[in-house]
Amino acid sequence: MDTAEGIARLLRAYGRTYAEEAGITLRDEPAPLYRLLVLTVLCSVRIRAGIATDAARELFAAGLRTPRAMADSSWRARVDALGRAHYVRYDESTATALGDGAALVLDRYRGDLRRLRARASGEPEKLRGLLQEVPRIGPVGAGVFCREAQAVWPELRPYFDERALAEAAALALPHTPAGLARHVPPKDLARLAAALVRAGLSGKEDAAEVLRAA
Repeated sequence: MDTAEGIARLLRAYGRTYAEEAGITLRDEPAPLYRLLVLTVLCSVRIRAGIATDAARELFAAGLRTPRAMADSSWRARVDALGRAHYVRYDESTATALGDGAALVLDRYRGDLRRLRARASGEPEKLRGLLQEVPRIGPVGAGVFCREAQAVWPELRPYFDERALAEAAALALPHTPAGLARHVPPKDLARLAAALVRAGLSGKEDAAEVLRAA
């Protein structure tokens, strides 16, 4: 199988970013970047990705789309929104983390994550470290944010976290960021990273079948 064709098949089958699934039209602007941060917090526990994106949609539908709105909301309102998405076991601790994280974004970055980007000075490793200062976000969550944010922050490209690279290796595709990036235009890197993660979640046989499909 030609590598470029295999990647094209993977993109057709799985190439939807998690930001898109959560209803986020990602742009280099304060509100959509903050919504991506919220999604990252929701993904940073052991919970199905679909539940995390549903929870993000519920929070946004409740008007919690900016750090100010999140900080001003009640803990109960956040818990209730998470509950409507069946985000259970972690709903109360996550509601607390979202409130504390919104306060941090307001205090440290005046509500604008582009200031976090500027503080990182174009260094992805520094950016990941700053992200991990947000409550609940650890190394895996920082990777999720960078994987999606590369769509609008070019200095992160090409960004493929360990999970995406492991799936690329399992599918006998190039399994380095540079190797994968050779086969897609920059605008599709976030989609490819998400596609690899989704392929891994679909199961080895299903993903392999996608690559074999005519």
